[in-house]
Amino acid sequence: MSRTSPHTHHEGGQVSRRGLLKTAGGLTAALALGATATATTADAAPATFTHPGMLHNAGDINRAKVRVAAGDDPWASGWRRLTANSHSASTWTPRPTATIIRGGTGENYPQLYNDIHAAYQNALRWHVGGTAANADCAVRILNAWSSTLTEITGNADRYLAAGLYGWQFANVAELMRGYAGFDLGRFKTMMLNVFYPLNDRFLREHNDACITNYWANWDLCNMASIMAIGILCDDGAKYDQAVTYFKSGGGNGQIQRAVPFLYPNVEGYDLGQWQESGRDQGHTVMGMGQMGALCEMAWNQGDDLYSYDGRRFMKAAQYVAKYNLNMNVPYTTYTWGSGQTCSQQSQTVIGSGSRGQVRPVWAMLHYHYGRRLLLDDKYIAQMCFSVAPEGGGGDYGTTSGGFDQLGFGTLMYAK
Repeated sequence: MSRTSPHTHHEGGQVSRRGLLKTAGGLTAALALGATATATTADAAPATFTHPGMLHNAGDINRAKVRVAAGDDPWASGWRRLTANSHSASTWTPRPTATIIRGGTGENYPQLYNDIHAAYQNALRWHVGGTAANADCAVRILNAWSSTLTEITGNADRYLAAGLYGWQFANVAELMRGYAGFDLGRFKTMMLNVFYPLNDRFLREHNDACITNYWANWDLCNMASIMAIGILCDDGAKYDQAVTYFKSGGGNGQIQRAVPFLYPNVEGYDLGQWQESGRDQGHTVMGMGQMGALCEMAWNQGDDLYSYDGRRFMKAAQYVAKYNLNMNVPYTTYTWGSGQTCSQQSQTVIGSGSRGQVRPVWAMLHYHYGRRLLLDDKYIAQMCFSVAPEGGGGDYGTTSGGFDQLGFGTLMYAK
């Protein structure tokens, strides 16, 4: 199903025309706007994708560029965090390999995530600072991998690698599309042949396990990768696949399963318990980054998943932020089916492990809910400013958890 009316993106923090059609009730709003769209087209991918249109749109990039040039904070402090990171150096040398292994013997996946984050940080330095050497470095990394990588393998963790590094890599390519020397066609082929089949298989088969066996993050990173590949390749079917799964998929990345319990008006704020809250807080905060990336990419293509189902994600982010600010939150016993037989497991209390862990996920959420939408996002805002300015890969340790999100939200999202 394709769009029948022109696609317009968000400007000045306003909800897009497509978003307005959805929130105001489809056909009625379309008629009020003098549009020709029917009520059913609002759920389809845009007829024309916006580029750049993943984590960063043209307005975000221009604002960061202007504000950094003027020396304005908090953008300037975010910029200093970026330029101080060794991954952002234009002298970074990629280490591509044909086979990436995550899980089991012979693991080598840090080669991939370090190179992706170096490419991303160099891309940001070029867009914001205008230095061609950084652009050339980003393109060198992208081209090196697209000419080399043929397989992602390992145990079940291979699906995490395909998901996490899929959406991240596609985001870098989106920032560099059209730059001289970047082989976008070959890069798209790598994304379609190496990453997408694993993303798709996981959401369909869940590694042959009970559909509730895998935590929300597993679904979410694969959903985000499919969405990013759809945008990169102007492939509406893939984009729609990710949006549809967010709304009605069978696994724990679907919004109502990712946020299974709602708590209205807790000390004046609506909260939502995250699916992994009984596990630990490192993975819970990771979930804010994975769902946040999905929602931000959709927003930049005219879909407001951030506000879907009564802003269910915002309620979860408020809950997670509040608990990680060392405040109390309600908790309901969470029960799920595990393994291949769906044997029942339960978590009766919230998981306090890694409580307060810093991950660069909060700026994206605060500057959306608190500044674009002008909502009272008390706990998200407190968390955002308590960890600002955000860094990125290499600033949060050397293990994979520090590379689960691209970061630098203070620089790229402050408004």
